[in-house]
Amino acid sequence: MTSKESKNNKLKFIQTQNQTKTKQCNNTTQKMADFKDLEWAAQGLESGSLDVDTVSFTLSEPPPSCYQETENSINLNISKNSLTRFLKLLTTPTLRNIEFHLMQWELQHMKHLRELLETNPNIARLVFKRNAFTTLCFSELSEALRNSKSVKGIVLSQSGIGPQGGAALAAALRDNRSLQELRIWEDSIGSKGAEELSKMIELNSSLKVLTIFDSKSTTATPLVSAVLARNRSTEVHVWSVDHRGRSCKMVEFSPENSTLRVYRSDVSGACRVACALGRNTTVRSLDMSGVKLKSRWAKQFRWVLEQNRTIREVNLSNAYLKDKGVIYVAAGLFKNQTLEKLGLDGNSFGGIGVEHLLCPLTKFSPLQNQANTALKSLCFGGTRTRIGNAATLVQMLSSNESVMFLGIHDDHSLKTGDMVQLFKSLARNASLRRLSLQGCKGVKGDAVLQAIIETLNVNPWIEHIDLERTPLHVSGQAEAIYQRLGHNNSQEDTEPEPEPGIDVLKDLEMTVPKCARVFLCGQEYAGKSTLCNSISNNISPSKLPYLDHVRTLVNPVEQAIRIKTCRDEDTKISIWNLARQHDFYSPHDLMFPGHGSPCLFLVVSSLFRKSSNREPKTPSEIEEDIQYWLRYLVSNSRRAAQQCMLPSVTIVLTHSDKMDHQSDSLGGIVTVTQRLRDKFQGMVEFYPNVFTVDARSSASVSKLSHHVRKTSKTILERVPRVYQLCNDVAELLTEWRRENHNKPVMRWKEFEDLCQVKVPSLRIRSRHDNKDKVETRRKAVATSLHHIGEVIYFYDLCFLILDCEWFCGEVLSQLTRLDTRKQGTTERNGFVCRKDLEKILIASLQNNIPGMGLNVFENLEAKDLIQMMLKLELCCEVDPLNPNSTLLIPSSLEEGRRRPQRWQLNSPETKYVGRRLQCDDSSHMFLTPGFFPRLQVHMHNKIMELKNQHGASYSLEMYLISININGIHVRVELQGQLSYSIDVLACSTKSTTEMLRLFQQLIIPAIQSLCQGITMMEYVIRSECVKNFIPSRNRRNQFVPLQQLKRALLSVPADNIYDYHHTWDSIVDSGSQILGPGFDLARDLLSDDDFREVLHGRYHDLYNLAMELQVPDENSTEHRPAASEEIASSVDPTFVGIAKGVEAVLQRLKIIEQEIRDVKQEIQGLRYYEHRLLIELHRKVNYLVNYNTQVEERKTPNMFYFVRTENYSRRLITSFISGMRALRLQMLCEYRREMHVVEDQLGCELMEVDNITMKCLAPHMKNFMKLVTFALKIGAHLAAGMGQMIPDLGKEVAHLIDSPMVYGAAGAAAAGAAGVAVAGNTSRSMSSREVQQQHLRAAQQWLMDFLREHGCSTGKDIAEKFGLWRVRYMDDGQIAWICRRHMYTRACEIVEAPI
Repeated sequence: MTSKESKNNKLKFIQTQNQTKTKQCNNTTQKMADFKDLEWAAQGLESGSLDVDTVSFTLSEPPPSCYQETENSINLNISKNSLTRFLKLLTTPTLRNIEFHLMQWELQHMKHLRELLETNPNIARLVFKRNAFTTLCFSELSEALRNSKSVKGIVLSQSGIGPQGGAALAAALRDNRSLQELRIWEDSIGSKGAEELSKMIELNSSLKVLTIFDSKSTTATPLVSAVLARNRSTEVHVWSVDHRGRSCKMVEFSPENSTLRVYRSDVSGACRVACALGRNTTVRSLDMSGVKLKSRWAKQFRWVLEQNRTIREVNLSNAYLKDKGVIYVAAGLFKNQTLEKLGLDGNSFGGIGVEHLLCPLTKFSPLQNQANTALKSLCFGGTRTRIGNAATLVQMLSSNESVMFLGIHDDHSLKTGDMVQLFKSLARNASLRRLSLQGCKGVKGDAVLQAIIETLNVNPWIEHIDLERTPLHVSGQAEAIYQRLGHNNSQEDTEPEPEPGIDVLKDLEMTVPKCARVFLCGQEYAGKSTLCNSISNNISPSKLPYLDHVRTLVNPVEQAIRIKTCRDEDTKISIWNLARQHDFYSPHDLMFPGHGSPCLFLVVSSLFRKSSNREPKTPSEIEEDIQYWLRYLVSNSRRAAQQCMLPSVTIVLTHSDKMDHQSDSLGGIVTVTQRLRDKFQGMVEFYPNVFTVDARSSASVSKLSHHVRKTSKTILERVPRVYQLCNDVAELLTEWRRENHNKPVMRWKEFEDLCQVKVPSLRIRSRHDNKDKVETRRKAVATSLHHIGEVIYFYDLCFLILDCEWFCGEVLSQLTRLDTRKQGTTERNGFVCRKDLEKILIASLQNNIPGMGLNVFENLEAKDLIQMMLKLELCCEVDPLNPNSTLLIPSSLEEGRRRPQRWQLNSPETKYVGRRLQCDDSSHMFLTPGFFPRLQVHMHNKIMELKNQHGASYSLEMYLISININGIHVRVELQGQLSYSIDVLACSTKSTTEMLRLFQQLIIPAIQSLCQGITMMEYVIRSECVKNFIPSRNRRNQFVPLQQLKRALLSVPADNIYDYHHTWDSIVDSGSQILGPGFDLARDLLSDDDFREVLHGRYHDLYNLAMELQVPDENSTEHRPAASEEIASSVDPTFVGIAKGVEAVLQRLKIIEQEIRDVKQEIQGLRYYEHRLLIELHRKVNYLVNYNTQVEERKTPNMFYFVRTENYSRRLITSFISGMRALRLQMLCEYRREMHVVEDQLGCELMEVDNITMKCLAPHMKNFMKLVTFALKIGAHLAAGMGQMIPDLGKEVAHLIDSPMVYGAAGAAAAGAAGVAVAGNTSRSMSSREVQQQHLRAAQQWLMDFLREHGCSTGKDIAEKFGLWRVRYMDDGQIAWICRRHMYTRACEIVEAPI
């Protein structure tokens, strides 16, 4: 600064001071002009004309005076003798505040003040500045405050009350409940007075503001500790004097923002504050920065962190904490779950302190939970902090899942290499948003810059990196980092939302999969394990070929699936050896490959019954072994969704070294294998050759190994392509296992990190990116890897199984045959407590043999296994909403004892129904052994999902599910192992319709949902078998297909539908009759819904028939069944309640009667409809019979047809084809409305159908067959006997038999649309009568020519060959050819008319 500028500044300062002095003089002059006599003030106060709210008394020398400062305040300069007088005048109701300055109190004055406080309740504030109190006077003041109910605030400033005064004031305020503000300013109450005030605070909850200025710093601690310990909402400000004599603030607590700020304190005081914070609920932010703390305080603060549940922020910057103190703080973080922000920068700890500080924020194992997940912000560092090795920091950043801000300030210990490791560890951190490295000397150089850029490329979550005062920032290189951060924050490169239904992986490259699986399927003693080892060694020889054998000897635990992996060039071949034991059937189903999975199945069977002897198997035994696995493959292949190729099967016969190759049994085996090929043709793809091998001989297995290699590559070429990304990820997973000590399990979080860092197409590029789409892609890749056999992954589980052999052998084998009964923790019905199950899992899966495999619980937790069992439906929760719910485990079920079975209901009103669900192709497939346990779990889950369970009960046995729901008792029975059917039986006092609706809405859908790809046919079981619990082995002929029963209903006239009954054969077992023959009415076997479906289908068919016959429309009332309503009312145990119950029962009976009446009305309407159709049909038939009467005078019959004799039976010819041979011409009896087939009719033989015959008779045959079909459908006697000759009506009329009337489907329109004109129908292109006459003339002319050629032109000849005579009706004179029976029975209506 120049000298000239200095002079100008001095002149300005002098001018400012002169202006200030001038203003003060003017104010003093103005006040002196406003001074008035005290009498004026006394008169104003006495009369009430002086209305003020504040009066200030100042002790002064004579003469006394007064001065009105504002409109509401007055200052009285009085002598000691006049104080009493004015105190008596202070009765103004508006008076609120009284101030006393420089007063020297005497006892009488204090008594008058006490009297004033008692008489004027409006006084709310007292101020004593630089007053002098005697002990008695202050005691009197204290008593006045004790009893006061109006004083809200009191200020004591420089009045020298001392510790005794402070104690007296505290004792008085303990009982005061009105005081809200207390200020003691420079009165030196000391630690004793502060202690007494702290006791007052513990009892007084009305105090809102406490301000203390004391010369001793020890006053702060007791006061703020009391406020914190008692959770008072008191605002606290404590001031003191430092060692230099300057005033300084000690502590401040603001309840409005819940902030406690400690500026100065000794260690003991800080410890006391920490103790008070343990149970405090009012402090959310604690700031003790700059306070010199030691480990003794940190030890107390550890307890605060463990106990306190409200503190969110703690600032301990520059607190001189060393390693021991930081260790205590870190120990408190282990149990703390509320602290969100912690500042420790500027302290003096080193690497040990940093290691302990980061420990609760670090995961050292995937199975370990992060101890503290609440802390979001952490800041440490400084010139006195020595972080040392960055390994601990790197471990924390790579595993932490909660910290969002990390600050390391002014650090000189971390080097450039440490910073590079730090930023590389951030590549997998998805929680950190902001990173501050202000002043860190290690942030420099191109290596650090490159590491930061690479991290930002793979980590989109980092929003800000603060590099102020770092060498990188000073050199200007940080600008590229800031630009990259700005790109991450932008939303320009975000991908749009995928449209629903679009493949999220459609833009990825496809390639051939590189992993194939070979499944060894076979029975016990087939030598599969030896064969597996031999094939594996032939493909890729192992360096340790006997290791598996040693492991088996040391730990001989049978495994469900053993897996060996080998490589053939770039192809990975995994050989899955399936165990044959029944306990392991369920794992086979779970691990069966899905659609598009490249798999080869080797069906292995031994040529001998046991490997230890030379007793060969018969060809039938080998056929049984192979057929089981073929049926198993077909069943599971049908169940696999979207089957894109048939399973590739190769048959292998072992122990060939013991077989005599000259034996005749080899020929039988060849015949058996060929028969199996023919039987399963089109369901599996057989390799044409059968391999006979000695599994122990490498040379014997070499051809089979070569076949496995070549076939695997062929299958890989044929199966659907996979994403190239899947092969890349598979290689990354292999590399990840090598880097992580060959871990068999990968957590989903680890998989996400791997994708984020090393797979660009599965990377989230920005935090604004479509995270759901990327997550869907990752799950799709994991699922694809599961299908090709690289990993085992089930959707919604939080891990991937990388070691399939370990999982199937060590885990899944135990889970599927878990025996909880040995532990004594489960009931016989299969329910077990969750905690007990965890103990059982630990006991069953713990590997106690060192070096033999991987320990399960080093990679998975018991709760993970339970979650997996729930996902795979190996168990289920009884109450899904209860986290401690018991679990149902079907594998622990026992087979029910052979005791007499009986229903719980046994009243005359009880009804019984039964249904059987059976595979439509039982010769090629069955219900796999793992099906029923999954059904038990699945059905339990379905019942628990019902909104109204009506107190449903659920119990299980090995092959049985018993359900009682809404008063209906249901049993779901599996017909033993390897069964292909399930029986569903029920009994209840409710109607059959209600029971069958439960079947259709709950039971049957649950079964069919687990039989995807397998068609289950529904059968009706005889009611007596259900009622009497006839064993399933004895009711094999006691069920009928549901559709067949419906077809039977459609085959009878309307008169007989309601009373139609189905007959049953008797049941005989070992020569004794168990149940005699009987019958059930169809209406008792079917529900109302099924029955109405039949009726409505019949209506639709009749409607289509009416359209064909052109029946004129008639206005008729359509009968619609009224919907019945349930009466659900409880009966009270009173006379009124019983009366209401009887009334409800009667109402129920009326509803049932109405339902029966409605069905009968429907049938009555159906009968009327059929009657009208019969009339029209007979009219059409009469037209055919009597056509061309005038021209030909009916010299030959018109109703002729052709049959072919096959196996002593006649088959009706429904269509003509040129070249047909050996047909016989026959004729119908034409008696009106009773046309029928003539028994024992000889007819005439037609040797061959030529083109002329075809042209003449094809239209006639087409129309005649439709006429016969219509007649059969409506139950007319027309063409009686024709139905027995129509096993297949041919292509022309097959659509009519397949109509809804027969099968119960709802597509009646198809039948009407498919029909064509019968005789008399109109033609679109020309006159119907012309077309009709042309067809009939051609047919009659051909018939007359044919009969002449066969010497049958006279009536006598026709009677001999066809049994028909020419007659004339007496009423209308029409001509007809009728049989002998009608000649006698209708003799009174006809007269013979010979030619």
